[in-house]
Amino acid sequence: MKQNNKALEELVEEIKALPENQSYTERGIPPIFQFHEESRILLVGQAPGRKVEESGIPFHDLSGKRLMEWMGISEEVFYGKSISIIPMDFYYPGKGKGGDLPPRPFMRKYHDAVAALLPKVKLRILIGKYAIAHYDPKGAKLPLKDLLYPCGDAWGKAHGTSSLLSGQTSSEILNFPLVHPSPLNYGWINKNPWFMERNVPLLQEMVKELL
Repeated sequence: MKQNNKALEELVEEIKALPENQSYTERGIPPIFQFHEESRILLVGQAPGRKVEESGIPFHDLSGKRLMEWMGISEEVFYGKSISIIPMDFYYPGKGKGGDLPPRPFMRKYHDAVAALLPKVKLRILIGKYAIAHYDPKGAKLPLKDLLYPCGDAWGKAHGTSSLLSGQTSSEILNFPLVHPSPLNYGWINKNPWFMERNVPLLQEMVKELL
């Protein structure tokens, strides 16, 4: 554990020292993520938004509140030791014409480096297209419905939650793709009721089992 803590501290200092991150460091903004070495669940998000940048707390916004509801857990559990949160970019990348800018590509290797320090993760929840694309490049090319619908339908009905998790080897991690809980996606969610009927209950069962 001490070795992992030292490795994490060194990574954080390296991230803060990157020329691309100097403006954040100069403003006193640290890399934003949540790390607990004992975590069995890893949330992989996009990047902190403006509100999260101000608080320094991952998913401390409306998206986070919705995500907790989907997972069926309290805020205390969400920010507890059972869950780690490592976005694809540890800083708010700024605003673009269509909303927040995407994660900066060069930060991917640091995401991987921090995630590699979590030896007990069994469930990796991929939140949004950038997280999905990083861990499942083939799946990321599919329409969102084609990617998410089988997750809640075929997996849940054919295998059941317990068999999905118990069938893993000690080194396997199950990826669970998830539409981003941002208010910007509420329209899509309302037009696709199967997501709340199939995928969310399955996610809650899996989270409950691991907790």
